[in-house]
Amino acid sequence: MKRRSGLRKCADFVTFPVRALSVIERDRFGLTSLADERYDYVSREVRGECLDVGCGRHNRFINEYRGGRGRGIDVYRHEGLTEGHVVSDISHFPFDDCSFETVTFIANLNHVPRSLRDVELREAHRVLVSGGKIVVTMGNPLAEVLTHKVTAMHDRFFGTRYELDLERGMHPEEEYYCTDAEIRERLTRAGFRDLKKKFFATQWCLNHLISGRKPAG
Repeated sequence: MKRRSGLRKCADFVTFPVRALSVIERDRFGLTSLADERYDYVSREVRGECLDVGCGRHNRFINEYRGGRGRGIDVYRHEGLTEGHVVSDISHFPFDDCSFETVTFIANLNHVPRSLRDVELREAHRVLVSGGKIVVTMGNPLAEVLTHKVTAMHDRFFGTRYELDLERGMHPEEEYYCTDAEIRERLTRAGFRDLKKKFFATQWCLNHLISGRKPAG
């Protein structure tokens, strides 16, 4: 399981503006990519078998940060995924009740169509064990919009493929971000309690996570 050292975190804090504009998917030149940084923060919240919803290319969080302990699912067959990762009907996850100890939505709840967000979060609640945990990451709205725009421009000018939204296309009900108020409201409506917010200090608190628990019993 990957973990950043204290020294690396200090370097990441100082170099955040450079890293934010460098458009790198993986650690490079001694810099931590924003994606890997998110995975590191989330991995510290996860316990036991994890379901990573919207896992993206290569199912990286489960494979690299959970040592394969869990499952990654997505609605699109990104590079490195198999048919076993693809879930066509997000209104019903293909897992039994109480199958996982943690469910993660890493920088992607905003990409769930608005009309399906409550349904998908209820499914996350269903597949969690009693007392299980959900973790949702989301950036500052302005930072999210700028990041998407900069990445899309980089892809168009340099022929890269960093922006997944361009690769699979955006649904009319997708957005570049969700507000904290919406996330909290939807998590509460899905049955989660004990909601907590934690900022990503090395991203100058422009990114954060909100976690919640499925009540025991």
